[in-house]
Amino acid sequence: MPVAVETVSEKPVASSSDYVATIKSRRSVTVMPQVDGNLTAIAVHSGEQVHAGQVLMTVDPAKQQALVNAQLATEKQKKALYDYNTIEIERERKLFADGVVSRDALDQAEQLYQNTRADWQAAIATRKSLEEQLAYYTIRAPFDGVVGDIPVHVGDYVTSSTALTTVDENRDFEAYIYIPTERSSEVRMGLPVQLLDTDGNVIESTAVDFLSPQVDSTLQGILVKAPVHSGDQRLRSAQMVRARVIWKTAPMPTIPILSVVRQGGQSFVFVVASEGGHSVAHQVSITIDQTVGNAYAISAGLKPGDRVITSGTQFLADHMPVMPLGA
Repeated sequence: MPVAVETVSEKPVASSSDYVATIKSRRSVTVMPQVDGNLTAIAVHSGEQVHAGQVLMTVDPAKQQALVNAQLATEKQKKALYDYNTIEIERERKLFADGVVSRDALDQAEQLYQNTRADWQAAIATRKSLEEQLAYYTIRAPFDGVVGDIPVHVGDYVTSSTALTTVDENRDFEAYIYIPTERSSEVRMGLPVQLLDTDGNVIESTAVDFLSPQVDSTLQGILVKAPVHSGDQRLRSAQMVRARVIWKTAPMPTIPILSVVRQGGQSFVFVVASEGGHSVAHQVSITIDQTVGNAYAISAGLKPGDRVITSGTQFLADHMPVMPLGA
């Protein structure tokens, strides 16, 4: 029987495990107001790209603005009194130098001048403090990023514990992976990691750059982190992806998947052997380690140089004469 034959060769095969990883942004914040009041404006929408300092929302500032205006009037009043006492103290000093007023009268004038100056400076400080608090009524983006869900609406009363939205920097992600404790002896810094899409294609190749010194008591796993720098639009914060952790890479014999025959739960291949000067098919039991593309990596049963039959395996029997045709 004519059969196609392929010579077994060794190829680098990675020993790996697949886990579920969570993509997280290194810069992600939940935006909360620092003041209480009713929302008067929402200037952005969910999913919008914003820049640092851009206005997101506004809380009604009318009450605070009234306090600022009142304090500004008080400051002007204190300034007018201070200006008057500045002129008055100069007059008192000249009169004292001419011997017209006593030292006690001059001291009282000096004290009044110092008090009015302190009152004016205190009014300035109070006004600046109120203006800083007024700025809290305008909620701005803390950095460049993408706006998340906005659960509030214009007119809602919000407090310092109300979550208005989130801002995520949609770059410089990290993959959070929990490794089972049984693998704790194999986990190390620099361990290669591949992030895969739903079709098994590699999105990015990275490596472990953080290894937790503790075991998560809930998951009984060790947290490792791997940086994600590709900026692939398929990746978003809080997304779950498949992460392949590669423990080691070693050369192993590989054979085409179609060359493997299964009988009774055991895997076999037919190799070309020589009997009486003729080529025959010899059935060999093998141990499959893992799948590598369209091939199997074999951990036992074959060695480099063996000639594996890759066609017509369903018609073959042990010691059946064959005519090898090459790959």
